[in-house]
Amino acid sequence: MTRTRKSTGHISFVGAGPGDPGLLTRRAQDALASADQVVFDRGVPDPLLAALRADARPDAQFSPAEGGSGDVAKVLLSAARSGLHAVHLVAGDPFGHEAVVREVQAVARTAVPFEVVPGIGQAVGVATYAGVPLTGVRAAADVDDLSTVDFAALAAAAARDCAALSVAAGELAGVRDGLLAAGLDPATPVAITGDGTGETQHTSTSTVDSMVPAALGFAGRVVLTLGAAVAGRDKLSWWENRPLYGWKVLVPRTKEQAGAMSERLRGYGAIPCEVPTIAVEPPRTPAQMERAIKGLVDGRYAWVVFTSVNAVRAVWEKFAEHGLDARHFGGVKIACIGEATAAAVRDFGIQPELVPAGEQSSEGLLAEFSPHDEVLDPVGRVLLPRADIATETLAAGLTERGWEVDDVTAYRTVRAAPPPAEIRDAIKSGGFDAVLFTSSSTVRNLVGIAGKPHARTVVAVIGPKTADTAVEFGLRVDVQPAHASVPDLVEALAQYAVELREKLATMPAKQRRGSKVQGPTALRFR
Repeated sequence: MTRTRKSTGHISFVGAGPGDPGLLTRRAQDALASADQVVFDRGVPDPLLAALRADARPDAQFSPAEGGSGDVAKVLLSAARSGLHAVHLVAGDPFGHEAVVREVQAVARTAVPFEVVPGIGQAVGVATYAGVPLTGVRAAADVDDLSTVDFAALAAAAARDCAALSVAAGELAGVRDGLLAAGLDPATPVAITGDGTGETQHTSTSTVDSMVPAALGFAGRVVLTLGAAVAGRDKLSWWENRPLYGWKVLVPRTKEQAGAMSERLRGYGAIPCEVPTIAVEPPRTPAQMERAIKGLVDGRYAWVVFTSVNAVRAVWEKFAEHGLDARHFGGVKIACIGEATAAAVRDFGIQPELVPAGEQSSEGLLAEFSPHDEVLDPVGRVLLPRADIATETLAAGLTERGWEVDDVTAYRTVRAAPPPAEIRDAIKSGGFDAVLFTSSSTVRNLVGIAGKPHARTVVAVIGPKTADTAVEFGLRVDVQPAHASVPDLVEALAQYAVELREKLATMPAKQRRGSKVQGPTALRFR
């Protein structure tokens, strides 16, 4: 009788870095993507865990590490001996924690294969995000047990150049006492950073002797940076000095559409909150779209004009239903109302012939769309697949230019369900610093399902028609980009925040307190 040998899995000890998901190494991402079981330490931030769960295998099991080093090692070994890939995910670097080192030693005494994937240490990573360069003679450590700290060495490094220490917020008094007992000058500058590399990272500066009161309100792990380098952090604090840092921005778009905008907002330091205001549904009568798709294949159209990403998706979904692909667009030219729509077309392997270089709107597209010429354009028909609530501007303009237009409903937009009560309350009470509107329908639907944004919320709109709708609903429009696109809209909001901050910085304190300038920057100055 032949016996099949049970395969042995393996174990990865993975450093998660200081918290920002973007700081995970490629090796760490690969290990987590292939993991069957992930045991994570309590110090790993929730946003990072959420991002990792989203990218993990569907059947991967996530569970918190429980018990001492021996208990965690037993869980990992049991999984590996069952043929699984087990990962212990730790904050910072694995070898920055004595408990994890003991786990690795326990696993090394067995025949189970293992690896240790380094991560950026919390003290070093957060110091960089806080704008404190750790150069020259320095000391940096992630500390789980304060009794293991060499305060004499730490104080010497802080006195000469700089030092960084990652500890629990509740240990700050012990750190202060240890540094002072080691002879460090009580007036040595210190910066205390909470939620390091996170969306709400905050740094308080003080001196060693007064750092405990300065850290009131901090919780979890904090990073202390000490020494002369702390004095230059105002100019080097790139993370907290981003234009929209700390701004809570409402993004009233569907989750599929909001991704690119939210990512750009995060790049400027904002905290986006996506609230769908519309839901996209198929047309009630699909016969129009069926005839349009047949016409595309049969050469009925000279042009297809796409006015939205949803229209592109609707056509490609119909193509997929009939087993068609990009090759069936041969001979048909494509025009797109803007860059976002053009990008969606390119994703399907087709390069649009026309994207307006100026205003990205119906008017902008019409300004560059050539009139029909019976000699040059033997096929004189244009397919215009769009939403059921779209305006007639584009169809009418194409007709005026001599084209026959098949104006087809490709999809319907319906009002989404109201957001949770806490979101509605935040919208109406000023809990959001800004709201970004990308169409007239997002204005109408947001007000319809959640109410009007508070007067102090900065209102940014993508173009003139959206601005007109916002004004109709009693909103004050603060930001409108020169070009109607999502990147330009986010850039315009960031520039508005910079100008607002500069304006408030030059105001006398008394005038600043009485200023009616809107926005979160004004509130922070008061």
